Amino acid sequence: MDDLFIKQVSVIKDLHNSTEYPFSIPIIQNFDPLCFERPVSFLIGENGVGKSTFIEALAVALGMNAEGGTENFQFQTMNTHSDLYQYMRISKGVRRPQTKFFLRAESFYNVASEIDEIGREDSRMYNAYGGKSLHQCSHGESFMQLMMNRFSGNGLYILDEPEAALSPSRQLSLLVLIDDLVKAGSQFIVSTHSPILLSYKDAMIYDLNHDFEKTAFKETDIYQLYKLVLDNPEGMQYHLFNEKK
Repeated sequence: MDDLFIKQVSVIKDLHNSTEYPFSIPIIQNFDPLCFERPVSFLIGENGVGKSTFIEALAVALGMNAEGGTENFQFQTMNTHSDLYQYMRISKGVRRPQTKFFLRAESFYNVASEIDEIGREDSRMYNAYGGKSLHQCSHGESFMQLMMNRFSGNGLYILDEPEAALSPSRQLSLLVLIDDLVKAGSQFIVSTHSPILLSYKDAMIYDLNHDFEKTAFKETDIYQLYKLVLDNPEGMQYHLFNEKK
């Protein structure tokens, strides 16, 4: 789509040592330019395939903090992010986002603490996060408080496994929020294991298990595995537990 903020991502392969992490992982070794075609893009894949590595590098290449937040968040609790972002080239659309945010479940606590640190200097900081410290909410509530209050239209949002703290009903609430913001001109790039989030209409799903292959929702391993379990939990457990014998 012509009105997307991020249209394509490519990786320069000739300027780095391909035997070193993260350039040694298959999804980077086999990486071809990735074109974003719709306002909501999901990245899926097994643990360890490189989803978080890729999405972290994308966020950093776009000027956001590796641990999460906006371009104005410059804190660092530990330097663990790779230098993949230095080799990314991003093709942008004509429009520019009015706001950007990287939400990373793994380091969300650090983001909430940084908001408190800034809020001690200027309490107006909390206005964009529900009016109070995110540490005063449950983990799931703090996620929703941030997204419902900080996210707005014409924004670019990079989310790494946002379902980690959310109940199924909260994931449905997140779907509603995503849809509202897409209608208001926003773009989402989301790493997830959630079949609820993946069900979003008109999303594009990229399967990192197969080198970013575009995949239909009901053809994903996530959907098929959940369906297999929910359709016949007793049968699934019988096979699982008896495989030990």
